[in-house]
Amino acid sequence: MLPALRSKAIATYAVAIVCVAATADAARPADTGSHAGHVQGSRPHILMILTDDYGWANAGWHRPEGYEEVQTPYMDALVKQGVELDRHYAYKFCSPTRSALQSGRNPIHVNVQNLDPYNHNPDDPVGGFSAIPRNMTGIAAKMASAGYATAMAGKWDAGMATPDHTPKGRGYESSLIYFHHQNDYWDMEAGNAACKLENITRPRDLWKSDADSEGVASDMANPLSECADSGLYSTNPDCVFEEYMFRDHLLDVIDHHDPDTPLFMFWAPHSVHSPLEVPKQYWDRFDFIDTPARRDYHALVTFMDEMIGNVTNALRDKGMWANTLVVFSSDNGGPIYYNGTGGANNFPLRGGKASNFEGGVRVNAWASGGVIPRSKVGSKLEGLITIWDWYATFCALAGVDPTDTRAAQAGLPPIDSIDMSGYLLGESNTSPRTQVELGSVEPLDKPQDLYGTKVPADVIVQGIIVDEGDQGLWKLVLGQLSMNGWTGPQWPNATTDWAAQNSWAECGVDTGCLFELRADPTEHNDLADSFPEQVWGCEAAYYACRRFFLTSLIATISAR
Repeated sequence: MLPALRSKAIATYAVAIVCVAATADAARPADTGSHAGHVQGSRPHILMILTDDYGWANAGWHRPEGYEEVQTPYMDALVKQGVELDRHYAYKFCSPTRSALQSGRNPIHVNVQNLDPYNHNPDDPVGGFSAIPRNMTGIAAKMASAGYATAMAGKWDAGMATPDHTPKGRGYESSLIYFHHQNDYWDMEAGNAACKLENITRPRDLWKSDADSEGVASDMANPLSECADSGLYSTNPDCVFEEYMFRDHLLDVIDHHDPDTPLFMFWAPHSVHSPLEVPKQYWDRFDFIDTPARRDYHALVTFMDEMIGNVTNALRDKGMWANTLVVFSSDNGGPIYYNGTGGANNFPLRGGKASNFEGGVRVNAWASGGVIPRSKVGSKLEGLITIWDWYATFCALAGVDPTDTRAAQAGLPPIDSIDMSGYLLGESNTSPRTQVELGSVEPLDKPQDLYGTKVPADVIVQGIIVDEGDQGLWKLVLGQLSMNGWTGPQWPNATTDWAAQNSWAECGVDTGCLFELRADPTEHNDLADSFPEQVWGCEAAYYACRRFFLTSLIATISAR
C-alpha cells in the first residue's frame, strides 16, 4: 500500500526544483572535522572503485545465490563483509559522473555532457573546457592536503585540455590512465576520438605520471602491429590486456607504500564498457551462454571481480586492511541500447544507461573494509547517497575542510557533496541526503542529444527524487525519457529485438511522471494524474533554476 501523501508536501516538490541548486550548499550539514575515531585514532586508507557501465542484474548480490551466469564471488564476499548501498545514484552516463566524483558537485553544477576531453572554448579560460573547470579543486588535491599519498589507475574521462585537467593536475601523485570515454583493451586506440593521426589511426590513449614526469606511456603500450584488431581476445603473449596494467599499477603502489602514511587510491576499471574484450580463459568459462554479447559481458564482469579480489587481497597482505575503506560504484546503469549489443541487464529496473529512469541512474554500490563497524557488517543502507557525496565523506574521514575556496574565488558553484561518514559507520540510521536532482540537457520535449555530445546545449533538471521517510520516496520526471522499457531476467537473448535508444516515454513538460519508489521501484505506476499538485509550475521552475547552473562551457564551447 502506498503511504499517505500530504498535499502540502506534494506542492513543494516542484518548488524544490527551483531552489535546490541555490540552497543545497547552505542547507548541507557542516562537513568539517575528523572522523578518526572510527578508525582507532588514525585516518583510514581509502580505495574508491568506479566501474563502467555495470548493469544492476549483472551483480551477484542482486541475483539468487548460485545463479550460474553472474559470477562475482569476490565482490559478493566484500558486500557481506561490508554494507550494500541500495539507493546510490549517479548521472545517466560516463563523464558527468566522473566529473561529479572528482569535484564533489552534482553534474548540473559541473558537467552534463560526454564531450571529447580535449574540447575547449578559448573565450572562457575558467570554465571553457570539457568536464571539470580548471579552477575546481579535485578530491585527490584535498586528500593530499591532508597528508595522504594519492594514486589513480584506469579511465579518467574528466578532461585533458590543459595540464590542470590531467590526474596529476588534479592532485594524483601517480597515475596510469586513458583519457577518453573508451579505448581498445588490446591496442589502446581511442576508438571514439574525433582526431586522427597522419597515418589515419586513432590516438593510442595510455598516459602515465609520477612525481617527476608525465606523458604518453609509449613504453607500456602493446605493439600496434601485433595487437591491433585482436577482437574479443588475443592469444599473442606480447599483447597485455590493458586492465592488467591498471591493476599492476595499483599493486605496485601498495607494495611500495608505507602503511603509516594514509593512502587514497582511485581505481576506474575499463570494465565493463565496450568494446567487450576479455582474456580468453575468462571467455571460455561462459561457453554455456549462447548469446555472444551476454557471454562476453559476463566474462568481463568475472574478470573485473577477480581484479578487485587481487587488489583487496594485496591490502590485506600489506597489513592495511583493518584501517581501509573500500567504496565501489558504477558510473551509470548498464547499456541496453542497440539491441542489447552492450551486453548489460538492469532487470527488474526500468531503462538503462542514458536514461533518467532508475535503470540508468540507480547503480550497483557497496562499501567494505576494516573500518566498517561490526554493527553495520552485512547490512543494507536504503537511504539516498550520490556519487558526489564521497567528496565530503572522504574529506571528513581525512580531517580536511571540503570547502572549495579556489572555485569560489573563480565564481564557480560550491560543492553539493554531503558527508555520509556518520551514516556509513553507524552514527546515524538515516541518510542526511533527502533529495537528488537528475540532470540532463535541453530540450525536454524533443530530445536530440541522447548522449550529451552536441554543442551548444543547455543544462536542465529533468527530475527530482525526494525522500519523505514514512510519507514516501517520490520521483518526479518530466519530458521524454529514453530507454523506455524493462529487460527480462536473462537478457540479451536469442529473441532480443529491441532498439531501446529509439524507445521514449512521454512524461510531458507540464504534468510529468510521478513514482513512489519504495512501493514501485520498477516505475510501472505513474501517479501524476492522481496528484496534480505535485507538478504545478514545473516549467517556470526549470527556467528559474537555470541561473544556478554552470553554463559557460556548455553554451559556447568549440572544439579544436
